Amino acid sequence: MRARLAIAVSKQQCELREVILRDKPPALLQASPKGTVPVLVLPHGKVIDESLDIMLWALGQSDPEGWMKPQHASHDEMMALIATCDQDFKPALDRYKYPDRYEGADAMANRAAGAAWLSGLNSRLERSAYIYGQKPCLADAAIMPFVRQFAHVDREWFDAQPWRPLQVWLAGWLESDLFRSVMGKYAQWREGPGVAFP
Repeated sequence: MRARLAIAVSKQQCELREVILRDKPPALLQASPKGTVPVLVLPHGKVIDESLDIMLWALGQSDPEGWMKPQHASHDEMMALIATCDQDFKPALDRYKYPDRYEGADAMANRAAGAAWLSGLNSRLERSAYIYGQKPCLADAAIMPFVRQFAHVDREWFDAQPWRPLQVWLAGWLESDLFRSVMGKYAQWREGPGVAFP
């Protein structure tokens, strides 16, 4: 989702191939043997197979909304926050959402760890509409999809937390035209051309 957000906001166009991971097509494994999504194959053959790297590539081509320039932080500070999301919050999210996939995972302990990280994010959002000011930046788009996943594990519990700024921020993203534009449903891709995106 975050790769799609950056591709859409940067006005890049690509050929989208919807993959179901339990039925991985050979073309996916040929492009990226690790077999995860997203994978972006550039026209000259370079492969980018990490979502944040795809975001950085897309915004490096065009950044009409200024996502790479947070209002109230340096670029390095923004990237450091995204790194803590990916390294600290995302593992807790995965073990909260899918405890059966991780030996010895305690869903409630991981929910507590994720909640502690989200409390810090909520504190940031008490000061401004977005993480680093009054307009979104890369940090918002890179972090929001994981907050959305966390919220949907137990929406009643999430909504009952004292995180009003975080909840308003998430709702704003989910109701945005940009988010809706990247959340279209696509048929599973089979060999042949994909569909134009966005």
